[in-house]
Amino acid sequence: MSFLEPFTFPVSGVHTWLWLPPLVAFCVSVFTSTAGITGAFLLLPFQISVLGFASPAVSATNLVYNIISTPGGIFRFLREKRLIWPLAGVVVLGTLPGVVIGGLVRLHWLPDPGRFRVFVACVMLYIGARLMMGLRRRGAPGRPAGGNGDFNVELLCAAWPRLSYRFQEEEYHCGFRSLFLLSFVVGIVGSIYGIGGGAIIAPFLVSFYRLPIHTIAGATLVGTFASSVAGVLFYALAAPFYPGLVITPDWLLGALFGLGGLAGTYLGARMQRRIPASRLKLLLGLIVFAVALKYLAGAFG
Repeated sequence: MSFLEPFTFPVSGVHTWLWLPPLVAFCVSVFTSTAGITGAFLLLPFQISVLGFASPAVSATNLVYNIISTPGGIFRFLREKRLIWPLAGVVVLGTLPGVVIGGLVRLHWLPDPGRFRVFVACVMLYIGARLMMGLRRRGAPGRPAGGNGDFNVELLCAAWPRLSYRFQEEEYHCGFRSLFLLSFVVGIVGSIYGIGGGAIIAPFLVSFYRLPIHTIAGATLVGTFASSVAGVLFYALAAPFYPGLVITPDWLLGALFGLGGLAGTYLGARMQRRIPASRLKLLLGLIVFAVALKYLAGAFG
């Protein structure tokens, strides 16, 4: 096995160089992790369109990438005291039940690659719309965040039914009940799509709850990690009951993506302080819309 020669992955049948998956994952995750997103929602169309991996196993493989890649960003946000554990806990509790439901939907109603591409496009259009809506949040667009430059988060209240915290001289609030319901829906969609849900819930928290992107990124990565573990377990346990489908993850391919993502998420979390949130969301939104439109054009063209 050589990194300089093309290699055929036994589970997915993908034929490519071993260095390509970690390189692509690093480039994607170093950028997206600044917004609390692993980049799995961009790696999925790369696997489908470029690598030709379109069976249900691509969802499970994407979740393997999440499991390996997220600890880099989580560790960095934890070290900088910007990981809000009560928020992360609600996201985890809400997404886990939805993972099983989403997995069943993926296997029973969306096993066909053509139908799955349409679903992918719809999810990405939603993500892009939320990112664009987040640009309308108040605050100066040219700076990474408002206030005095102190990036520590001060927890004020974490008792049912409300979460409150202070960040850069401003207080932010959100309800646990609505967060749980949102996370439950995200768990279903994220399991179907194979992204862990962070790419959906992060822009929603920023645009709907008006929470600073610099404070929610760590929590969404924790939620992505937990839901991805549950998703991989579901697909692995369900495999014997669906002998006609390839649904077990391609562990080697997922691990290679994950190793690149591990380095990328750590570097991205470290860079986050220097990146204006508005520019980040605008660029992410444009990328997501471009990929979604490409899939819709291919499905109906």
